[in-house]
Amino acid sequence: MDTADPQTHATHDFDVRTLISWNAPGRPFRKKGKQFFLSVTLILLFFEVILFLFSQYELMMVLLALTFLSVMLSIVPPHDFHYKITTEGIKVEDYFYIWSELYDFYFKRIDGADILIVRTQTFFPGELKISLGHLTRDHVRKVLVNYLPYREFVKPTFMEKSADWLTQNFPLEKTQ
Repeated sequence: MDTADPQTHATHDFDVRTLISWNAPGRPFRKKGKQFFLSVTLILLFFEVILFLFSQYELMMVLLALTFLSVMLSIVPPHDFHYKITTEGIKVEDYFYIWSELYDFYFKRIDGADILIVRTQTFFPGELKISLGHLTRDHVRKVLVNYLPYREFVKPTFMEKSADWLTQNFPLEKTQ
């Protein structure tokens, strides 16, 4: 009768291994020029006057707060996050998403930076937007394709199409 310990002979396929680990900014960031802030201020004043004429004071405060938020996000650069792709899922800082919570992935270029977008099964958060930093798309795709379906093309939503149209037809600053 063999009484050998089964753990000494078995391979541990259930061990969590880190496949890729990197640090990158938490969101795409591009320094804005004076023209951007002037455009935002003029648009804010235009809408504030219209809302004042219709006595919508609460809406004026909401618009002011949202403008303040967008200006602060334009000024303050993001800090670096630590990202990790393991055999069990994707870790962003201290939160871990297991593969069964994730749906598929694709890549997008936002403000000159390559972004990995992983769609989730649940409505919230819906998408994880992960900066690749120094990693290449091909390297990340080769790792992730073993766990999630890869989409070369994802049909833009109505909001994305609207935002692109506004950006192209009414830019807040001149591109160089």
